[in-house]
Amino acid sequence: MSKASRIICLGINHRTTPVEVREKLAFAEAKVPDAAREVVSIPGFDECVILSTCNRVELYAAHSHEDPKQPLTALVDYLIEHFQLAPDQAEALVTYQLASTQAARHLFRVVSGLDSMVLGETEIFGQVKQAYKTALEVGTTSRELNKLFQRAFSVGKLVREKTAIQRGSTSVGSVAVDLAGKIFDLKTCRVMLIGAGEMARTCAQSLLSRGAQSVIVSNRSYDKAVELAEEFKGHAMKFDDWEHSLHEVDIVISSTSAPHFVVKPEMIQKVMKLRRGHPLFLIDIAVPRDIDPAINDQEDVYVYDIDALSAIAEEGRQERERQLSICEKLIDEQIEKFRL
Repeated sequence: MSKASRIICLGINHRTTPVEVREKLAFAEAKVPDAAREVVSIPGFDECVILSTCNRVELYAAHSHEDPKQPLTALVDYLIEHFQLAPDQAEALVTYQLASTQAARHLFRVVSGLDSMVLGETEIFGQVKQAYKTALEVGTTSRELNKLFQRAFSVGKLVREKTAIQRGSTSVGSVAVDLAGKIFDLKTCRVMLIGAGEMARTCAQSLLSRGAQSVIVSNRSYDKAVELAEEFKGHAMKFDDWEHSLHEVDIVISSTSAPHFVVKPEMIQKVMKLRRGHPLFLIDIAVPRDIDPAINDQEDVYVYDIDALSAIAEEGRQERERQLSICEKLIDEQIEKFRL
């Protein structure tokens, strides 16, 4: 890779930043195009791709500055201003700041599922492709980032084809279902999915493979709820109605894109009066979070957010870690071949 390369990556993820901070810095999907345009409007910036998922927010950019520290500082300032962080929040913000070869290596590892909470996860590949597609559509990526991301996708496919890194539970959704299976007999319990995106789809697939008999899907777009429910032989429910059926389910897995809490303490208080001591299990895989963590204080209610799932993910990590050295070697080889 050329030393003259001027590609940088600024990011936060599940290792550097807890969910209560990550959710403050998460870009809503509809806001990403404007945000990418804002970055390229900053003096010295030519290209930008923004990746925002439940576990990471990363800004990839190509710039014309001689010193890469200057644009990295500019991106930090942009995040602080864009999300209107208070002075104490801005001071406590921890980011990783990568340039040139380090930035490329990081993206290759991300696309390959090596930097994920669930080692080898498959969802991230599609999320990065969507982030890149958005940048292409709004015109914020050109020669430098096009070359980088297209090579990254090739590397990701190579890692998956040549290694066994995908074996076991390789998605946040499947780990959420694994966790539910430790508490309930999934063949007899009733599950509600709030949200009908890819995360919900992964959960539904895992639930069905584990024998779940009753799956309710609720989403703001009722058509999407119907589509997902029909695919997995479940039942769709309008978003305004799901609260009234909470007392009938054992597990709730929420993954909406709402900017605020969707499941609130007063809702659960009403529900638990009807459940007569029967436990309720709530799994929140959304960022920003859907489920108010204060609900966990209520008796017979158990709340797990995206960070709490990391302990479960570690259990299935050991076998896939044996594949890590093979994956890293493949990436090293591709870095050597890659020239910006």
